[in-house]
Amino acid sequence: MWIKRGIPVIASSEITPESTYVNRRRFIEIATGLTIAASATNAKAQTKQGPYDTDEKQTPYKDVTTYNNFYEFGTDKDSAARNAKSLRTQPWKISIEGFVKKPQTYVLEELIKGMTIEDRVYRMRCVEAWSMVIPWQGFQLSELIKRVEPASQAKYVEFHTLYAPDQFPEQHRPFLEWPYIEGLRLDEAMNPLTILAVGLYGKQPLPNPNGAPVRLITPWKYGFKGIKSIAKIRFVDKQPVGTWMKIAPNEYGFYANVNPAVDHPRWSQATERRLGEFFKRKTLPFNGYADQVASMYAGMDLRKNY
Repeated sequence: MWIKRGIPVIASSEITPESTYVNRRRFIEIATGLTIAASATNAKAQTKQGPYDTDEKQTPYKDVTTYNNFYEFGTDKDSAARNAKSLRTQPWKISIEGFVKKPQTYVLEELIKGMTIEDRVYRMRCVEAWSMVIPWQGFQLSELIKRVEPASQAKYVEFHTLYAPDQFPEQHRPFLEWPYIEGLRLDEAMNPLTILAVGLYGKQPLPNPNGAPVRLITPWKYGFKGIKSIAKIRFVDKQPVGTWMKIAPNEYGFYANVNPAVDHPRWSQATERRLGEFFKRKTLPFNGYADQVASMYAGMDLRKNY
C-alpha cells in the first residue's frame, strides 16, 4: 500500500554414496523419491483443480511469504518476513459480535473443526499494481455466517485485526489507526469465492507473515481488503469504514473491486506486474472473476472504486 504523501512514512550439490549407486534398483528408488519431493515443493497445493481455481503459474512460496504488505510489522515488503516472529498465534480467539443470533468467542481450532477446508488457487492483485497467484487453504466465510445466524439488521460484516502492540511493533506508532479494520457487504461475504484462509501451499498453519492464523481472501478485490490476523468479526447495519478509507478516502474506498478502467488517483490500474515476470500484463475486470461476482454490482456506478 502506498502511504499518502504527508503522512509519516512511516544449494550445494549432494553426492550419491557409492553404496547407493552400486545397487541400481535402490538408486532408481531414491532418485524417484527425490523427484517427487522436489515436484511437491513447486506443484500446486491440490491434486484436483476446483471450480474457482486459476491454472496460471503459481508464485513461488518464498515470494509469497517474503513480499507483502503487513503494516503492523513495518512498511517494507519484507518487514513481515523479518519481524513476524513476535506474533503469538496459540491460543487464538475470534469474537463474533453484533447483529447475530449466536454471538460467541471461538478458539480457532474449535471454529475450524466443523468447517470444510479447501485448497483455492487465486489471483491476488494489489492496489499498487503488482500481482501474484497464491494457493490458499481455507473455508468459505459463508459457512461461518450460516453458523452464527445473522439477524435481519445485519447488512455488512466488519473485521478487526488483533490489537496487541507487544506483538505488532508498529501498533506503537500512530501512522495508521489501530486495529486495522475492513468490511464487506453481507452478500459479498456470502459469495462462494470469499474464504477465511488458515493455510498456504497445501499446509497449515498459515505463516505469520501472511496473516496468521486466519485472514480474509476476496480475490476480485484489491489486496488491502484482505485483512490479516483476524480477532473480531462484527455484523453491523451500517457500511464499515476501513482503515485506508479513514486515512485517504479519495484513494481507497469500500468496494475496491479490481477495475482496469478506473485509475488510482496517482497511478494507472490498466496493467500489473506479476511477480517473477519481466513484462507487465493487462489487468482483468474483477481480477478475472467477473462471472462469479459481477451480478452483485448490477446497476452500480463502479467508476469510483476508491
